Amino acid sequence: MKEDVSLDEVKITPQEYNNILDIQQTILDMIASRNHCTNILAHLCTLAESLLPNSVASIMLVDKSTELLNILSAPSVPRAAQDALSNLKPGPGSGSCGNAIFHNEPQYVQDTFTDPRFKNIRQVAADFNLCACWSMPIRDENDKAIGSFALSSFEHRLPAPFHKKLLQTAASIVNIILKNRKIEKRNKLFATAAQNAAEGMIITNEHNKIIEVNEAFEEIYGYMEQEVLGHNPNILASNKHDEKFYTEMWDSIHKESKWAGEIINKRADGSEIVQWMSVSALYDAHDKEYNYLAVFSDLTALKKSQKQVENMAYKDSLTGLYNKTHLEQLLKASGQKTLLLLNVNNFSYINTAYGFEVGDKLLQELASILKNNFSTNCTCRINSDEFALLYYEDIDIEEKTSEIQDYMYNKEIIIDNITLNISFTYGAAHGESNLLRNSALALKQSKESGKNNLYVFNQDSDNIDHSQRESFIASNNLLHNALNEGRVIPYFQGIRNNTTHEITKYEVLARIEHNGEIISPYTFLEPARLSGLLPEITKAMIDKSFKFMASNNYTFSINITEDDLSKNYLLAYLNDKELEHGIEANRVILEILEGVSATGKKNHVRQLTGLKNRGYSIAIDDFGSEYSNFERVLDLDIDFLKIDAKYIKDIHKNSKSYEVTRAIVFFAKNANIPCIAEFVHNTEVQKIIEDLEIEYSQGFLFSEPSDKLID
Repeated sequence: MKEDVSLDEVKITPQEYNNILDIQQTILDMIASRNHCTNILAHLCTLAESLLPNSVASIMLVDKSTELLNILSAPSVPRAAQDALSNLKPGPGSGSCGNAIFHNEPQYVQDTFTDPRFKNIRQVAADFNLCACWSMPIRDENDKAIGSFALSSFEHRLPAPFHKKLLQTAASIVNIILKNRKIEKRNKLFATAAQNAAEGMIITNEHNKIIEVNEAFEEIYGYMEQEVLGHNPNILASNKHDEKFYTEMWDSIHKESKWAGEIINKRADGSEIVQWMSVSALYDAHDKEYNYLAVFSDLTALKKSQKQVENMAYKDSLTGLYNKTHLEQLLKASGQKTLLLLNVNNFSYINTAYGFEVGDKLLQELASILKNNFSTNCTCRINSDEFALLYYEDIDIEEKTSEIQDYMYNKEIIIDNITLNISFTYGAAHGESNLLRNSALALKQSKESGKNNLYVFNQDSDNIDHSQRESFIASNNLLHNALNEGRVIPYFQGIRNNTTHEITKYEVLARIEHNGEIISPYTFLEPARLSGLLPEITKAMIDKSFKFMASNNYTFSINITEDDLSKNYLLAYLNDKELEHGIEANRVILEILEGVSATGKKNHVRQLTGLKNRGYSIAIDDFGSEYSNFERVLDLDIDFLKIDAKYIKDIHKNSKSYEVTRAIVFFAKNANIPCIAEFVHNTEVQKIIEDLEIEYSQGFLFSEPSDKLID
């Protein structure tokens, strides 16, 4: 079978591979669960669309009798568009799908309005605003194109390597679905075929001796007619069934005049064959049994296909281990179990440094090690670099983890002449329910405390109780309503210039107004983060603070989160609000958390640089709270450092806080970056701030957050 494998495929990220694996997993699980073919194909289209915004997916199939293309599934495509594309003849001017069939090759059209491949159906593209279309041929067992899987976009664009892989995978899955449908249709029609002797047939006499067979029998079993006539059909027995099986079969034939079921027989060459056999008793005029008719169908191909589907649904294709779906099935069983999750340390770096081929081989080697050395009841791969060991007992988790750590410490893994020493980070849970969730929470906790650590889930301390969950849901609902009703409002806290002794800047702080009460962000920021609403809060703060500050000339700062940078909307949104409210960019300071600058994602750095070029100032908030990357601060040409409140609030009585602050100030002055001390709450703290020559102070000593500015 032809494949569309690009050299750029190495650019596909592990998360993108996981997205494709998740689609494959979901669809194969539906196949294994005997979902209707129409529903499976529609769901596949929907899942593919979710990975390409502003797109619709479609599956087209060639009609064997007319050799014309028709839509088989396109749940998001309007009926009018489907009708317009019906009976499409494959050819060089018949769009991406027509060309994919005609040339038996993938087609990636960036502009359907000008591309010659859309010559014959350009009006359809224009009518339904299909700006770009990428099609992958669906091929049969002879490598002939029989259909296409396509993603049509409402934007002019070309596919990334990830999208090409998505198209290729979806086309392969459709092929599996169509083959499975064909086999299942054959099985459903079996009863009719048996009555008409369309399948293999044996007729025996009243003594159960073979008196007739058809050509299908000879082809299936490899016996010639003369070799079996006069023999008992037990010459075909495989010895896979006990005496009870045959007793029950004959009891059914004698009592009900028929029997049907699955049976394993053997061919003339000794090979086994799985069959669905229907036996009927034939009676004479006196209602006496005198013949038996056995009609059967070869189920070997169907069984093999079903086994392949089950393997694909419940096994990881790379390592051969069971996957997350199978693990979830096992965890549903009653009884105490222990689950240990292992995350491969630095796996993304291995992929980056040595390539995905080495990474895949490493995962295969680790799968073998984990499966064969640690006495598990089941070993699974549940994520790109994450494994699970399941035990049907209460094991000593720390002892088992130490055993694995010792083994891996002394184990050198050699992949393509590259020697690797691998370690894991561990999360574990024991109990009868929620094991996967609890062990995942434990693994997250373990990662936060460093690599190669173990954390065991504690039911009392790690579980969110019912009241906490209710509170969290209430806060989330409160935030949604407040955003919709415009009740997320800005408060302003003054920042004192320690040279002029005046408030010269303000920080914009988010609050919610609810029934006359002002609600602190400590209540709603975490729900906002988990719900993906932080950018909506930021937008509200930008819009309302710009409007408020339009009546004065103060400089003011707005907090920017990593979620805002990931959405990549800031520059355009700020520009719009500048024009709307007449705010100049040089009046605005954008405060980012220290972790954002230290991580230094390329896209984030580009955005921050673009914002600075536009005239905005950049401040690092809570500097010193994480893993200060001084080089990154200098690279970003930071305008202000805000020293973390945890060092300022007790600087007058904690020597460690003083020394850390002094070191930050020393660095900042050498880099010519002004500092702002947060949480200045009394005169003793302020005196030390002034002694250290910190340029600005912010805190309750000078200004409490308010919806008004200080007169």
